[in-house]
Amino acid sequence: MTRDFYELLGVSRNASTDDIKKAYRKLAMQYHPDRNDGDKVAEERFKEVSEAYDVLHDPEKRSAYDRYGMAGLKGGGGFGFHPFDLSEALNMFMRDFGGMGGFDAFFGGGQRSRRSRRRGQDIRVSLKLSLADVAHGTSRKIKLTTLKQCGACGGSGAEPGSAAGPCQTCGGLGEVRRAQQSLFGQLVSVTTCPACEGEGSVIAKPCRECAGDGRVRDQSVVEIDVPPGVSHENYLTLRGKGAAGPRNGPPGDLLVELDVEEDERFERRGDDLVFDLPVAFSQAALGAQFVIPTPYGDENLELPAGTQSGTVLTLRNKGLPNVNDGRRGSLFIRVQVWTPTKLDPELRAAFERLSELEGDPPSEETLGRRIWNRMKEAFGT
Repeated sequence: MTRDFYELLGVSRNASTDDIKKAYRKLAMQYHPDRNDGDKVAEERFKEVSEAYDVLHDPEKRSAYDRYGMAGLKGGGGFGFHPFDLSEALNMFMRDFGGMGGFDAFFGGGQRSRRSRRRGQDIRVSLKLSLADVAHGTSRKIKLTTLKQCGACGGSGAEPGSAAGPCQTCGGLGEVRRAQQSLFGQLVSVTTCPACEGEGSVIAKPCRECAGDGRVRDQSVVEIDVPPGVSHENYLTLRGKGAAGPRNGPPGDLLVELDVEEDERFERRGDDLVFDLPVAFSQAALGAQFVIPTPYGDENLELPAGTQSGTVLTLRNKGLPNVNDGRRGSLFIRVQVWTPTKLDPELRAAFERLSELEGDPPSEETLGRRIWNRMKEAFGT
C-alpha cells in the first residue's frame, strides 16, 4: 500500500508549499541514484518522495488527495495519477531544481541531465464524449502517427555494430566552459557544446534507418480509459505514451483533452441534470403519468394533481457520477405548463366554461414566492 504522502516527506498536513519543497529537496538529494551507487532501496525511496512531491506541491492535486486520499487521484479529475518510473522522477527533480547548483555535475549526473533534455514531445489529442459516456465511463482506441524507437539501432542512433564515442570538444560533458578576466575578477561562462549539441557523445556512423536520431515515424494504437463523471474541464495524462525521445531519451506524455458534447435534453450543473417537462394545463390540473429520459434509461414519473408551472421534482441518483467518489447527482424535473396559442371553437368554449367554474388564483406575489422557494430548495441555493 502507498504510504501517506505527508509522512513520506516528513511534513504536517498543514505544511506550506515552501516547506513541502524544502522537505522534498532534502530527501531527493539523500536518495538520488547518482549518490547511492545503484542502491535499489534508495532508488525506490527517490521515486516515492517524488510521487509525494508531485501531488502535494500542486494545489488541485493536494486538495483532491486531502479530501479523498488516493481515490481522489485515481478517479480522474484530470490528474491520471500513477506510480512514477525513475526517468519521470529524475526529470521532475531536474525541472524543479535544475541540478541545484552543480549537484548533478558533482555526483556524475551530467548524463542524466542530458537525458532529460532529450525527452520526447508531448502529444495532445481531443476526445469527443457523449453524456452517456460521462455517465458510464468509456474506453476508446485512437490511432497515433508519431515518433517511435528505431528498431534497427535500438534507439541509439548508431549504425548496428558501432557505438557513439565521447565528444572530443567537451570531453563528454556536453558543455563548454570559458574563463575570462574582467575588472571584477575571473568570469566563467558555460555554453552548450557546439560539436555535440549538448549530447556529450558523437556518432561516427549514424544509423541508416533513422539518420542518427534513434527514432522513426510510425503508427500505433493507444487505448484510453475514461472514468465516469468527467467534464470538459478535465483532461487525462497517459505517461510515456507520447513521442519517443531521441537516442533513447525518455518518451513524452499523451495529453487527452475531453470534449463533452451537450445533450439538448438536459442542462448540466456539475453532477446534477435539469430536464424541462412541458405539460398541458389539464395534465397539471388533473395529474398525469410521464416517461422521463435519464442517462441510465427511461423512468416513469407521476405528476401530482394541481402541479404549478415552475414546480421542480427530483429523481435522486439519476444525475451524473462524481469523478472522485462515484456518487451520483440528481435529475431535477422542471415543470413548464404549456398554454395553447390557437383555440378552435370547441376548445375556446371549454375554456370559457372553465373560467366560469374556477376560483380566483392566488396573488401573483404569493404564487411567485412559493415557486421560487421550491426551486431554491431543489437546487440547494
